[in-house]
Parts: sequence; structure tokens; C-alpha cells
Amino acid sequence: MLRLLYVVLVGLVGAGIVHIAVLLLLPVVSERDAWSRLSQAGGLYTVAPLYGAQADRRVLRSADPLFQAVACRFDLADGIAHIRGVGHLPYWSVSVYDRGGRNIYSFNDRSSSVGMLDLVVLTPAQMLEVRKDLPEAYAESVFVEAEIGEGIAVVRGFVPDASWSPTVAGQLGSLACSAE
Repeated sequence: MLRLLYVVLVGLVGAGIVHIAVLLLLPVVSERDAWSRLSQAGGLYTVAPLYGAQADRRVLRSADPLFQAVACRFDLADGIAHIRGVGHLPYWSVSVYDRGGRNIYSFNDRSSSVGMLDLVVLTPAQMLEVRKDLPEAYAESVFVEAEIGEGIAVVRGFVPDASWSPTVAGQLGSLACSAE
């Protein structure tokens, strides 16, 4: 019985120590979310390499060596976010996240009518305005209507072997991200 009481007491003290450590580490960890890391790499509408040869190690470590990626932060209060570029690669995909890191929309090169990335992110109110008179620049665009203020677009390119690395890096580096 005494041994059981000792085990329970040690377990409670250990759990208390873990909880205190988590509470003390919370401010450090919460300041390192994707939004704050990307803000260190560049401002809004700046294309920042996430991983690959050009990436700043502070942004993100590569989970898969066969992919290179770039990201662009945007604010829909500034206007419609228009992301375009990425030529002919073996495979590319794009994901749109809100400021908290929740995935809003994802698609790849097979979803585009011409295989080129042309993405427009806008709020429902902005979508109503665009529908009134669709600009020619948006004729081949994929529209993402989202109830978000700020977001991140992440574009990934597949690198089948080392000889493709400069091509993929060049295509991802030529990505254009702007407010319109």
C-alpha cells in the first residue's frame, strides 16, 4: 500500500513539473508559428523560399527532399491576392492557409486548365465585385473565395532528381504575388 502511495505521489509531482514546463515554454513556441517565421523572411507579397538551397534555415526544415517550396503572405484588406507563375514542372501544388495555419484550399497542376499557376484569393464581398465585370487577367484563374483577412499561399515543386533542382528553383523563384 505504501508503495502504491509512493508511485502515485511521484506521478503527480512529475505531471506537475511537465505542466509547469509547458506553461513556461508556451510563449517561446507560440512566437514561432508559420506567419511570424515568414514575416522574418520578408514582407507581405514577398515570395520566400521555405526549403531548398535558397531557403533561410529559420523558416522551415524540409520534410521531403524531393520538393522545393516558396510561400507568399497576403492581406485581403489590401485587395485581391493574385499569385501566378510556375512554368512547366513535373508537378506543382499550391495550398492556401489562413493566418492560424488552417488549410483553406489546395490544388495542383492537374486542376489548372493550361497547367500554369494562376490563383486569385478574395473575400466573398470582393468576389461579388469581380463577378460584375471579370477582368481579362482573371480569365484562366482559379478563384479561392475565403472568409479570411490574412493568409499564406504555399507553392511546392517536385524535384525528380538533382538535375531538376535549378529548374524548379528558377520557376518557383519567378512566382509573382501581388495585391490588386
